[in-house]
Amino acid sequence: MFDDRYTLAFKAYPYERSADQDQDVPVRHPVVIMGGGPIGIATALDLGRQGIPALVLDDHEGVGMGSRAICFAKRSLEIADRYGCGDPMLDKGVVWNVGKVFHQDRQVFEFNLLPEEGHKFPAFINMQQPYFEQFMIERARDLQAKGGPIDIRGKNRVDAIEVKDDHVVLTVMTPEGPYTLESDWLIGCDGASSPLRRMMGLDFTGRVFQDSFLIADIKMKGNTKFPTERWFWFDPPFKSGASTLLHKQPDDVWRVDFQIGWDVDRAEEMKEENIRARLDAMLGADVEYEIVWSSIYTFQCKRMAQFRSGPVLFAGDAAHQVSPFGARGANSGMQDADNLGWKLGLVINGKAPETLLDSYDLERVYGADENIMNSTRSTDFITPKSEISHIFRDAVLDLSEHHAFARPLVNSGRLSVPCTYDTSPLNTDDAMDGPARTRPGSPCPDAPIADGFLLSQLGDDFTLLTIDVDAPETLEDDGIILRRVAISAANAETDHLAERYLGEATSGVYLIRPDQHVAARWAGYDEKRVRQALRRATGKGS
Repeated sequence: MFDDRYTLAFKAYPYERSADQDQDVPVRHPVVIMGGGPIGIATALDLGRQGIPALVLDDHEGVGMGSRAICFAKRSLEIADRYGCGDPMLDKGVVWNVGKVFHQDRQVFEFNLLPEEGHKFPAFINMQQPYFEQFMIERARDLQAKGGPIDIRGKNRVDAIEVKDDHVVLTVMTPEGPYTLESDWLIGCDGASSPLRRMMGLDFTGRVFQDSFLIADIKMKGNTKFPTERWFWFDPPFKSGASTLLHKQPDDVWRVDFQIGWDVDRAEEMKEENIRARLDAMLGADVEYEIVWSSIYTFQCKRMAQFRSGPVLFAGDAAHQVSPFGARGANSGMQDADNLGWKLGLVINGKAPETLLDSYDLERVYGADENIMNSTRSTDFITPKSEISHIFRDAVLDLSEHHAFARPLVNSGRLSVPCTYDTSPLNTDDAMDGPARTRPGSPCPDAPIADGFLLSQLGDDFTLLTIDVDAPETLEDDGIILRRVAISAANAETDHLAERYLGEATSGVYLIRPDQHVAARWAGYDEKRVRQALRRATGKGS
């Protein structure tokens, strides 16, 4: 399934004895991250690039087998691009923007997730999660080789923790026995079953959906039936399940999801002959394929009550879970890392108060609730639990074939979009009559400019974006350096910049956070208002 380089990557960080294991007194680290999955490595990259030492402890020695997450959204690619590994992901991934929805044997409509031009990255790429992880691990290794403060330790399992007022004590088990270390901050990126969450006696609240789904990743030879699109069937004619989803991945691998019901014998369903029976009914007996991975899962839409508990923070699946339809798991986890990294960096460097981290909890709980709401709606539509709900769903599908008004009601897994933090305490009240998509709290949309693309110019520090407005090149406020990016809409490559950032206005000034979310915007430059907004965005003022 993977080339030799990535087969070797399954032991990307084999166990090595560390100097910490030979100390009589536990070594104190600024940040320890539990979990070497995509969100743990992303968080380490974010911190390490700021010069903050980040220690990743993982009970394995590299990326896991199996595709698992495969759909990576534009926003995740933009974040990865700032970390320095977006291009290889784009090169490897299967690009797609079009999805088609079928009811029984009829196509009822299709959609384009990125109908507008002027973005560096597509709406989605499909790529097996091990590739996504490995590209980030390679980037971390590159930084480490250049003196970057990232340390990834395999076969280092955290067995116990003790939370103090200002740090955490960890007991770590290795193949050579246990050792103890301390950390100012501990970040749990240790997955849905999170041992850290269990050690702290914390739990999820939410809902488990009573249905089962069978995943099969298959390698097809000479496929000519299916294009590079997302295809979803309700009540498919091949009768392999109540619904079926098909995606293409790299290496001629295709992901198939079958909805198989709640009261199933999982052991029986996982037998190869039974998986093949479903696949043969769907693909036809003449199609040659190899099963490279399979699994059964159920939907869960849950989250922790809070993502911060003193010096301990949670991110990714450790903090929240949603159904895989909609690709919100890994993508929302990347937004967690993106949100947390700059805030923790400012706190550690003494440039922001510790209370800034409370906004991580507020903003990402808000994002998790948005994802859970959309995921729950998708699941209720895909798996109706009453006769009336089933009749309503089928009526909507029938209408959508010929009537555009019904199509927005069809929900085959509304796909991941970045969260706009409308209620964030870091936002300054909107002072510009500009486009709604770039209001305070929103992620900055990309746009082509003379030197490439806007997001690449914004970077990952606080930025003052000025469009046809004079302003100082830099501004310093209480240790924060605000850098200006000046653009003229008249000289932009296309009208996309003006459409996305000005609307009917003739000029604009945007205060952009390090995670490229808008903190404030105005029609013109006013130093006092900019300073006030910058203090608010760093948790220093209201």
